[in-house]
Amino acid sequence: MRQTFNETTDPSFGARHLPLVRTRMREQGLDGLLVPHEDEHQNEYLPDANDRLAWLTGFTGSAGAAVVLADRAAVFADGRYTVQVRAQVDADQFEIRSLEGDGVAEWLATAPSGAVIGYDARLHSPQALTTLKAAAAKAGAQLKPVTPNPLDQAWGEARPAQPAAPVVPHEDRYSGESHASKRARIGKALSDVGAEVAVLTAPSSIAWLFNVRGGDVIRSPLPLGQAILNADGTARLFLDPAKVTNSLPGWLGDDVALDAPEALDAALDGLTGRKVLIDPAQSSAWYFDRLAAAGADVVRATDPCALPRATKNATEIEGARQAHIRDGAALARFLHWVDTVAQHTLPSEREVVEALEGFREATGCLMDLSFDTIAGAGPNGALPHYKPVGDKIRRMETGSLLLVDGGGQYLDGTTDVTRTMAVGEPSADQRRMFTLVLKGHIAMATVRFPVGTTGHQIDALARLPMWMAGLDYDHGTGHGVGSYLGVHEGPQRIAKLVNTQPLLTGMILSNEPGYYREGQWGIRIETLQVVTEPRAIEGGERPMHAFEQLTFAPLDRRLINVDLLTPDERAYVDAYHAETLAKVGPQLDGEVLEWLTAQCAPL
Repeated sequence: MRQTFNETTDPSFGARHLPLVRTRMREQGLDGLLVPHEDEHQNEYLPDANDRLAWLTGFTGSAGAAVVLADRAAVFADGRYTVQVRAQVDADQFEIRSLEGDGVAEWLATAPSGAVIGYDARLHSPQALTTLKAAAAKAGAQLKPVTPNPLDQAWGEARPAQPAAPVVPHEDRYSGESHASKRARIGKALSDVGAEVAVLTAPSSIAWLFNVRGGDVIRSPLPLGQAILNADGTARLFLDPAKVTNSLPGWLGDDVALDAPEALDAALDGLTGRKVLIDPAQSSAWYFDRLAAAGADVVRATDPCALPRATKNATEIEGARQAHIRDGAALARFLHWVDTVAQHTLPSEREVVEALEGFREATGCLMDLSFDTIAGAGPNGALPHYKPVGDKIRRMETGSLLLVDGGGQYLDGTTDVTRTMAVGEPSADQRRMFTLVLKGHIAMATVRFPVGTTGHQIDALARLPMWMAGLDYDHGTGHGVGSYLGVHEGPQRIAKLVNTQPLLTGMILSNEPGYYREGQWGIRIETLQVVTEPRAIEGGERPMHAFEQLTFAPLDRRLINVDLLTPDERAYVDAYHAETLAKVGPQLDGEVLEWLTAQCAPL
């Protein structure tokens, strides 16, 4: 199932494809068209058949959008893709704009008065459309739902077929709970909020609820489909028959009816008069339009699978531990290679990526990467989510830093880890900055917090050492991670942005503060950690949650300025390294084990 690394696309896409789209727009009486990155399932990572933004513009990032008008067009990407979008998109055809802030809405506000701008209701959430409609109205323009999608018409027969990867059981020994139990539990949750039915469109929710996995989406083992769940726990699951393996009907049992996607429209029409829960952040506007037309009583609420999916059970947590030990051995082999062979050969970023992927592949358990590996040498490391593309690829440089961020998908867990390594002897400045990032990382790893605390409330702890030095980083400190699901999972996160979801026992999050010096190098330290049950503290009055570390990979001790660490911080690093050696060491031998032993020695 492992996918190949997608290095670049053809920047001439715009010149070739924009005229085709504009022709189809004119045929439908449109003056413009919205082209989001998201597909019918609001996926972050897309199958080729649904990557409309990439076909139109050449941009393959995991977040973005485009707007096409009759005489101009723009593509939008966030700060993770500053380099990539300029390498992949023809700037003569598209204005390259920031997705952040008002982004698309701000640009739409400059549309010609009276313009009719089309959108495909299957690709936009109701929440997103509300903002975009207001921006268009400000310009005197209007947004209009259109069928068929002019871009899909322009793509025509060249469009790849929809993916049809087999949908297979995800055994209870990995999930820790039968799908019958999950369906009953979520069905009761529907009744508790006064709903009779839930319409589920998020592939991660379908995979989790029915204990199945697929291969329709790159980097995530997800099947594309939809489900209708009744409050009594019975369900209808809509999947392309080509995906249905021989074992699937028996796995699902008599309480789950398998239907083809073509049956979905009639199934929604049949919900007349029923109270139907659907998530306006996860499901596209088309579902809301269809249910309203059918006369259903729509209950707008969070996907009922989201929170149960995010709070891992004991089996999933133990699976994550084992996946990280296995992954940690691959990381140790990779870090040893960087510290020995690569220090002399100074390979390219692409070669670094291939090396890490090769070590993970050699475990024999890798199902896929959890995202395209990020490898930033020198100045490219200062771009937080850079990946090697086109002529921007650099070689490792003596005197600089190498930042590598990658992860694997294993049957028992999903990993995501970043390490920053010195190439040659690091400077005092590099060591100082790395140590400030490390201090923030330790603060987040060791924090205790009361029940009800959100990630937003503790985010500043990771930033405080840098704030005290007049520094900061512009990305979040932590994102949720799935259990052999998506590497980015909500509703939990640790970030400056306000998030009202408390951190709950069993939630897995990343801990990844960083520092980025534009034009020179970047630093990030990332591990995954799981929220523990609240426990009493001696002498305290309230039980407190903590984080258990899941990722075990040594830090580059050459970059640590011990003098900047407090005794407690130094003790943490020594304890973390001792645990790394104890857990990962038995997976290694020879030179790599000797190297790891030296790396994990007390500071």
